[in-house]
Amino acid sequence: MSDGMDLRELYQDIILDHGRHPRNFRALEHATHLARGHNPLCGDRVTVYLAVEGDRITDVSFEGRGCAISTAAASLMTEVLKGKTVAEARALFGQFHARVTGGEPGEPPEALQDDIDRLEPLTGVKAFPVRVKCATLPWHAFEAALKSGLAGDTVKTE
Repeated sequence: MSDGMDLRELYQDIILDHGRHPRNFRALEHATHLARGHNPLCGDRVTVYLAVEGDRITDVSFEGRGCAISTAAASLMTEVLKGKTVAEARALFGQFHARVTGGEPGEPPEALQDDIDRLEPLTGVKAFPVRVKCATLPWHAFEAALKSGLAGDTVKTE
């Protein structure tokens, strides 16, 4: 078996694990920001909760229902965002979005490289354009949460 196949299998295993056993899957009682996301094409629904103190994301979680890709994307997102500054979190979103849409992400800040590597299993969705919206939905909800505070805005991926 080739190294490429082994890596694809590893990435698939990571996505399935996060899809079946999502991390940080809960409401966040002390949330300072929240937003909902809906993907009408796939039926994915996600609510992203953030606890932000000053300029730092001290906690992040999500709830919702969706396909394995959207659930895994939300789970991985919560893991990499916890403890980041808002600027670092937005930089991660930019890097991730460029990678899954086939854009040019540019050189990532060195401090974020490990987190970008942890998101790598999801970048294979760029070969399946309809699935890109599944992978980016939690991130769009995250961005909406930063903008809306506790207003609970809803974003759609249409």
